[in-house]
Formats: sequence, C-alpha cells, structure tokens
Amino acid sequence: MRSSINRPPTPAADEERDKEPSLEEVINIKLVESGEKEKLMELLRERLVECGWRDEMKALCRAYARKKGRNNVTVDDLIHVITPKGRASVPDSVKAELLQRIRNFLMSTSLR
Repeated sequence: MRSSINRPPTPAADEERDKEPSLEEVINIKLVESGEKEKLMELLRERLVECGWRDEMKALCRAYARKKGRNNVTVDDLIHVITPKGRASVPDSVKAELLQRIRNFLMSTSLR
C-alpha cells in the first residue's frame, strides 16, 4: 500500500478489490460526498493561521534550509523533517474542535 499525507492509502494492484470498505473509508466517503471534508479543511487552515502554527512551521522550514543550504534541501527533505514536529505541535484546542465537528457530522448523518 502506498500512502500520502493528503489522501488515504492507495491499494496495491494485487489487493482484493471486492472487500468491504473499512469504517474509516466509509466516514471519509461521507465527508467528501457531503462537502464537509472541505469545510473541515478550511476550518483547520483558519485555526492554524490564527494560533501561529503556520508561521511556526514556515520558520522551521527556513531554519532547516539555512542549516543545510538552500541548494541542498528538497521538498521531500522538508516533509520528512517537519511533518512529525508539525503534527505534534497542533494545539489541543484545534484538535478538539475538529473532533467535535466530525462527531456532530456523524451524528447528523447517522440519523438519516
């Protein structure tokens, strides 16, 4: 399986195509089909900018590029180094707000 930061893992060609989707896949499908996923992504962007997280990540990237030399750094290098720090530094309040929005969405769709 191949995975990306922005999308769920892509099944390999030899994996079974007729298997039942997982709960995570079903939720993702509902979020995408309803347009709620895009709304959540926009909310996340707004909250991360408001709390200074985005600027903090920019500063980390710039510092890393200065340390290694601009010509010696690739996007993949930055992703590999910055992603764990970025995920760990998302404020708990932002995570909680998104989780609550997802729960509310799931409750409203399960009642239909």
